[in-house]
Amino acid sequence: MKIFKNKRILITGGAGFIGSHLTKKLVEYNSKVTVIVKYKSIIDCPRLTNIWDKIKIIEADLRNFDSVNAIKNLSFDYIFHLAAYNHVGDSFTHVNESMQSNLISTINLLNHGPSYNKFINIASSEIYGFQKKIPFSTNEIPHPMSPYGLGKYSSELYARLKSKQNKKNNIICLRPFNTFGPYQSEKAIIPEIIIKSLLNKNIETTLGNQTREFNYVDNIVDGILLSSKKINFFDEPFNIGSNNPIKIKDLVKKIHNLTNSKSKLKIGAKKYRPNEIWKMQAENKFIINKVGWKPVVNFNQGLTNTIQWYKKFLKVYYNKNSSFNNLI
Repeated sequence: MKIFKNKRILITGGAGFIGSHLTKKLVEYNSKVTVIVKYKSIIDCPRLTNIWDKIKIIEADLRNFDSVNAIKNLSFDYIFHLAAYNHVGDSFTHVNESMQSNLISTINLLNHGPSYNKFINIASSEIYGFQKKIPFSTNEIPHPMSPYGLGKYSSELYARLKSKQNKKNNIICLRPFNTFGPYQSEKAIIPEIIIKSLLNKNIETTLGNQTREFNYVDNIVDGILLSSKKINFFDEPFNIGSNNPIKIKDLVKKIHNLTNSKSKLKIGAKKYRPNEIWKMQAENKFIINKVGWKPVVNFNQGLTNTIQWYKKFLKVYYNKNSSFNNLI
């Protein structure tokens, strides 16, 4: 995208899963990319290894006022805010950390951080929680069912409040749905099942009757970038998702078959998590019709790409001395 050539861009959470893919894409577009990462998280981080010489790194803790205040004199054309505590299940036992990372970091960044022309706040489909209407529409009131979802929704509400206060209409809030692809932490379901399948380890799941949609990471990155081009035209959040759901048990069986695994499937061996959301899929007419986005890589191709990547890196991934063990 020519619009990003030579643009000064800041990416928070740039060493994370989606953030690293976004960083690489913007480097391809010849943007002047600066990445904020948590202290020490860049050490041995494999996601950005091949582009270290093409980006600038700022080590900062966005939860800390002084840390953010130290970079307030910087200025960017775009800030993509992806830094977050991003594990839904773990957020139930790490409530304070989840809220600090997802809400306080956003407040600090918007009030005390660098200046910007455009600010893109990345929320999550988890903010919707339980909804009677499927697929999930941004017209519906979110009811987060996890500390993670609550933190993300609170972050979005504050970003929208800030947008109305500054009256510049230069902040946009996006809600990407479940994402997968290379370099994702095995705490996420798709890499977890792929790795266990390839290693022929037993796979234990819930009954798997909940449905989710899964979007290949390249598609989500494209959605983020296309949306940022339209930032001055919309003051409401919108979804990035395929609206192509699959039951979790069918997903597990699909990965098991694609990997020719000898793993023993134990579907129903685990309990559902507290406040389980049974259906989650995106109403995506807005981003398709108004932004011009559509998934380029379909689910099956994305899953094949991801399996091939994990096959290639499996030995490294499970080397106890490997930096892959630090993926978050």
